[in-house]
Amino acid sequence: MIKKFFLLAGLTVFTSLSAQKTHTVIKGDTPYNIAKRYGMTVDDLVKLNPFAKDGKVAIGDVLVVSKSSAKPDTKTVSSTDKLGKIVLKPKQTIYGITKQYQISEADLRKLNPDLDSHMKIGDEVILPLASIQKFGDAAPVAVAVETEKTPEYDVVVAENTPTSVAETDDGNSYTVQPKDNYYKITRKFNLTQKELFALNPGLEQKGLQPGDVISIQNKNSEKTAVKQEISTETTTADTTANTTVADDYVTYVVQQGDTVFGLLNRFGVTLDDLIRLNPNLSQGLKVGMVLKIKKLDDVYVKKSGDVLNVVLMLPFGFDTNDSKYRNLSLDFLAGAKLAIERNAKSGKKLDIKVIDAGNEKSFKNSLTQINQSNTDLIIGPFFKSSVLEALDYVKAQKIPVVAPFANSDDLLVHNNLIIIETNESVYVDRLVKEVKDAYSDQKIYIVADADQSLAKYMRTNLEKTLKNPNIIVVKSSADIQPDKNMMTGQAAPVIAVLLNKDEAAGDAFANRLMDISKEVSGMKAFSMYYSPLFEKNVDELSQSSLVYLMDRKIDTEGDFEKEILAAYKAKYCKTPSKYAVIGFDVVNDMLSRENKKGEIFKQMNKVQTQLATKFEFEKTKAGAYVNKGYRVVRLLP
Repeated sequence: MIKKFFLLAGLTVFTSLSAQKTHTVIKGDTPYNIAKRYGMTVDDLVKLNPFAKDGKVAIGDVLVVSKSSAKPDTKTVSSTDKLGKIVLKPKQTIYGITKQYQISEADLRKLNPDLDSHMKIGDEVILPLASIQKFGDAAPVAVAVETEKTPEYDVVVAENTPTSVAETDDGNSYTVQPKDNYYKITRKFNLTQKELFALNPGLEQKGLQPGDVISIQNKNSEKTAVKQEISTETTTADTTANTTVADDYVTYVVQQGDTVFGLLNRFGVTLDDLIRLNPNLSQGLKVGMVLKIKKLDDVYVKKSGDVLNVVLMLPFGFDTNDSKYRNLSLDFLAGAKLAIERNAKSGKKLDIKVIDAGNEKSFKNSLTQINQSNTDLIIGPFFKSSVLEALDYVKAQKIPVVAPFANSDDLLVHNNLIIIETNESVYVDRLVKEVKDAYSDQKIYIVADADQSLAKYMRTNLEKTLKNPNIIVVKSSADIQPDKNMMTGQAAPVIAVLLNKDEAAGDAFANRLMDISKEVSGMKAFSMYYSPLFEKNVDELSQSSLVYLMDRKIDTEGDFEKEILAAYKAKYCKTPSKYAVIGFDVVNDMLSRENKKGEIFKQMNKVQTQLATKFEFEKTKAGAYVNKGYRVVRLLP
């Protein structure tokens, strides 16, 4: 009886599988790329394979990728469907588009053959016009896209030409034209999209249909004339001529030749700030658009002349006979001199004053050497207490101050402060992302320092990100042990993370990784800090797929780097020390952002890499600019 039962069960399974197509998971497979390969959505794949619900698949798993009885939930696009376009907004994804517009990924890719390379903000994606009108949260771009027999290749986009005004005699209604969209209508009649929907209940769900008569003005209000002027001049207009001021923002009329990137630099705002105040910008930048620009805090304004007056405040300690930081300061100055000469040769007019900042106790005396009425930039001092005193001293003039080493929360409230050192939490956040990508139910070891604050921060974020992770915080790399496979009894790989900056701890971490890699393969390792052993043992440590972060790293093969290293050696007959590199990088980056008007804050959006340091500044909500740039080094097996 038992034999018959197993035979029947086997026949049942065979019959079921014969109606299904399967895929065996191999290395590198994820639910997303498997679904993409078979023209499915991830949801469809999970429905057929419930065990993959959390996005976890293991090598050797057999997934059902089609089922004869399964019916797709999305509508198939036919060659006769009219097509439209949407313009990608921030955070939109292929998966999100298929869900919102009820279209299969296969049909979406059929309409957009180069979809993967056209998923940036502002890119256009072709979709069935009916889906855009029904499910879209804004009007499609070129809503009257005409198609030929092969719509996926031959799409004729309607030009964005003005439409004739088809108002009725009472001026309160309007007949929708074939090429109209929400943006055109709201601009034409000086309405917001919200007001348009309020005047026309059901319009948002139904969408615009050519020939429909819609309300454009409340019948109880007086008729107003709307004048719209669009400049078509090719010359660059003066910003002030096209800008008006409100309480919390200024408005700017977009001119011919303007770009989003150019506006961000011109006004010193972030893309998020610009889109938050101007949601329609996600549909593209157009000449004549009136943009709201976040009003910036009052910043430094150069009094006169085109010579940049720069002060370097370095703790030489000559006046106080304190030589503790003298060598560091001399090295910093050596790199700074090279940067100053380089910028002077490029045409910048510079007047550089070097001030002995002494020590923290005597610092106030050195402040009196700063000419507040004729200083455009202060680089230094080094210590947090001194930075706070310098900021207080120049607060009335708002002179930009650059802190090469100080970084703490109480500095962030100063909007004329530029902080060079990247906060450690930024590094930890990146490691959390790296561990998340590598995680597959392994045990996670975190090697912490005595303080353990970073380890606690990372543990908390990993527990929020991963499902029931087994995280062990240890004080020594010697405590990292391979896991044990309960089924086979063999050693299993783990994830190891180093959060201790001590050089001996880095060496111990590297040695432990090399030892474990001899016992088990598949180890994953991450370090927030650099150790010289990482470069000396690349082949051995690559077996652990080691990823480590660096605040500074010189690419000795780069042309720019070769040029600077050669110039430094020619000038000083030696290679630059760590602090000479920092001196060059900080001064060269700051001077390259300055112009003859001293408008350094208008150039803070630029991402630049100097000799060893990546500078990627972000303006904090509190006010200061903080560098969030770093290097990621991967040792691949």
